[in-house]
Amino acid sequence: MIDDELRELILGCVRGSRKSQEGIYRRLYGTMMAVCMRYTKNVDQAHDILQEGFLKVFANIGKYGFEGSFEGWVRRIMVNTAIDTFRKKRTDFVLLGEDQSIEDYTEVAEDDDEEAEFEFTASDVVEAMQQLTPAYRTIFNLYVFENLTHVEIAERLGISVGTSKSNYAKAKRNLKRILTNDFRNRDDG
Repeated sequence: MIDDELRELILGCVRGSRKSQEGIYRRLYGTMMAVCMRYTKNVDQAHDILQEGFLKVFANIGKYGFEGSFEGWVRRIMVNTAIDTFRKKRTDFVLLGEDQSIEDYTEVAEDDDEEAEFEFTASDVVEAMQQLTPAYRTIFNLYVFENLTHVEIAERLGISVGTSKSNYAKAKRNLKRILTNDFRNRDDG
């Protein structure tokens, strides 16, 4: 349900009110910045996606029909903006196919026989995710946080289902390695 204040802000945006746009921006900035951070390597990249996403929100706000969550509607735009950024910069990284090896891009630590128990904060996980390659980070986010299937990810990114599955598995492995190495380094330092 949309509260009266948000409804007025949305209607103000439809009329082109800069003050209403600022109100929505301030209200959703933190939440949407967190979404964008999951898809990027640093704050500057996340901020660029956020700005572009809000431009799309304000350009299309008249299409929001007051049905469903406004925040969810904005979130979808932010995720799609991140995916569009991913597609535009596709030459900056490689999506590994099933027959390619991750070792070409990063070392993968073998799992130890004994599983260590670590406790990580949300910021630890976000920081580790930012160390993943853009391809791994994007697929991991779409699968884990956006709840897309590998078929849906493959369609959105123009890759095979096998590539999506392979990249997701390697992203998980790398994320685990990054987190455990960082944790161990903190203990040693």
